[in-house]
Amino acid sequence: MSAYLLCVAVPVAFDLGPLTMTGLRVLLLALTVPLAIRLFMGHFGRVFLTDILFTLHILWAGAALWVNNPDRAVEQMGSVGVEFLGGYMIARAYVRSPEVFLALCRRLVLIVLCILPFSLYELMTGRPIVVEMIYRIPGLSSVEIVTIPGRMELERVQATFAHPIHYGLFCSVAFSLAFVALKGVSSTPWRYLSSGLVAFSGFMALSSGALLAVVLQVALIVWASIFVGLKSRWWLLVGLFALGYVAIDLLSTRSPIRVFMSYATFSAHNAYWRGIIFEWGMKNVWGSPLFGIGLNDWVRPWYMHSGSMDNFWLVMAVRYGLPGLILLAVGYMLGLMHIMRRNFEGDERLTLIRRAWVFTFLGLSFTLCTVHVWTSVYSFVFFMFGAGMWLILVEPEKTQPAAAEGRRPPSRPSAAVPSQPPSAVAHRPSQPSYTRFPASPQPARKRD
Repeated sequence: MSAYLLCVAVPVAFDLGPLTMTGLRVLLLALTVPLAIRLFMGHFGRVFLTDILFTLHILWAGAALWVNNPDRAVEQMGSVGVEFLGGYMIARAYVRSPEVFLALCRRLVLIVLCILPFSLYELMTGRPIVVEMIYRIPGLSSVEIVTIPGRMELERVQATFAHPIHYGLFCSVAFSLAFVALKGVSSTPWRYLSSGLVAFSGFMALSSGALLAVVLQVALIVWASIFVGLKSRWWLLVGLFALGYVAIDLLSTRSPIRVFMSYATFSAHNAYWRGIIFEWGMKNVWGSPLFGIGLNDWVRPWYMHSGSMDNFWLVMAVRYGLPGLILLAVGYMLGLMHIMRRNFEGDERLTLIRRAWVFTFLGLSFTLCTVHVWTSVYSFVFFMFGAGMWLILVEPEKTQPAAAEGRRPPSRPSAAVPSQPPSAVAHRPSQPSYTRFPASPQPARKRD
């Protein structure tokens, strides 16, 4: 897990013949297939429908590329396939307990804080010095240095990522994990300070998508705090969102999607541009609904010189067709809904972990409607998704009845009531007060 996070945060690349390899791809090429085999053999617990749908998504993406770009299908699937499935499989294999998840949270916060001094320098100068230093090492390369206009008289920070949007998204993922999941683990002053620094780091990307994710997470945290005693508070919030959508649809001359885009961007020009991207992107989807257009250029108005499409979900539909999008989106929604429905009442630690993970992905789901992700951050998004899947099966800690009633359990059996024979007690396997995962029966061994 630590090696994976280091490969995501340190963008080292090198040429291997005609292929461009990164540290992350080398790691994933070595681990993806063995972990996938073990996952589907049940070594990491029950196989979920999300596991199957994500795998089918990649297989369908390979088929779509073979139809549209047969000369590039193998190379593209070698990179995209291992980045998507590799990140997800590593998390499914190694993040399977509260202790490991909390260690992941601490490491993410630490990585953001370690990058912070370099980001401050780049905010003032526009120079990603970590990337520049990697380029100076013979035989190594890194991500392309992005040259885009600044905002608010500041330079946009890409830090160690392929784009400022990716840096902002990476920081936004760590926000709720720092503030919510680490409650009771880190001291309160440090939790407030670290989460504030994480949010500020995300701000330095000057990306509306990253800021939107943090704002949504803050709003959800505030909502949970205000209505802490109301059990139906989340259904109430869903109802308010639905009511707001209907009201905007009835009262506004624009569609709710266009209204959302206008508030989710830094300028009206960006909102208008993204509206055009969505409109023409959907024309491409309906033009090739089964296998999409692959890596071919998409049809758009003549004045749109850039082929950038700032919508991850739309890119999946345009590139791999509606089946590719549906397999991915359904697997994503099923995993999210299963974890949202879990009731960990009485186990505060699991409740906070689940809340932090859900807040992170509710914010991220909206952000992915306004940004596209690729390479290391593409892998990281689905690594973090897989890092929460253990919450579907984990069992909350059960409070002992005696403790619940305020009585201390007897330290030894009463002298008037004979206890079990010493031999039975000596050979009886000890049982924990609760189990994080239900024990699965062991298959019987065949005798030769």
